[in-house]
Amino acid sequence: MLGAIIGDIVGSRFEFKNHLSTDFELFTSDCAFTDDTICTVAVAGALLKDISFEKSLLHWCRKYPNPKGGYGGSFGAWVHSENPQPYNSFGNGSAMRVSPCAWLASDRETALEYAQRSAECTHDHPEGIKGAVAVADCIYYALHCNKIKQNIKALASNDYGYNLNMTCYEIRRTNTFNETCQVSVPQAIVCFLESSDFESAIRLAVSIGGDSDTIAAITGSIAEAFYGIPEHITIQALHYLPEDMKSILSNHNTQKP
Repeated sequence: MLGAIIGDIVGSRFEFKNHLSTDFELFTSDCAFTDDTICTVAVAGALLKDISFEKSLLHWCRKYPNPKGGYGGSFGAWVHSENPQPYNSFGNGSAMRVSPCAWLASDRETALEYAQRSAECTHDHPEGIKGAVAVADCIYYALHCNKIKQNIKALASNDYGYNLNMTCYEIRRTNTFNETCQVSVPQAIVCFLESSDFESAIRLAVSIGGDSDTIAAITGSIAEAFYGIPEHITIQALHYLPEDMKSILSNHNTQKP
């Protein structure tokens, strides 16, 4: 879960000003948490407090109505609706917030069920649901199965149909801003597959351009499960979070299966 948040914070200053290189300072005064972090905390809060994903998302997003970069148009309308309903979205928001579903599940079946439910209250298009479930499955595999990247690649390719044969270099040359699961999820997985540790995964995710904070959040969520997070990066990232979010993180860490 923290891996997604770190990716979001690091990528936040590059979302609308892409940096097509791995050479940059991870944390600066221009960094901040965005809607990706708020929604990730909300998904964790729903599981920890045994409330609906919808209720938790509405609570946290209304509590933090003006994050860096704002909310997407359709999601923002959902947050402020008197009768929120799913809106057939296949945006990458379902995938960037899903990581707690893998961390807090007791088994794979439960993780995938959580992931589907966390997506479908807003992103009920099949591709929106698939993006969330695929990321949760990769995270769960990295946490509980052998540390073999080729197996994670095979899982994402064979079970979910994502084309992972591109390289970060190839993506970087032609990438555009695209907020769909169909584009963002495989790009994020490729960044993880090419990485050598947690930090390099985040740097690669930023370097390919596009929707930088969300791609880095998805990449970071898988990289955390596979590598862990260096303590100095954790310490720096926590400085950007308010106490109520840190409290959810703390409870999350004590309730891992």
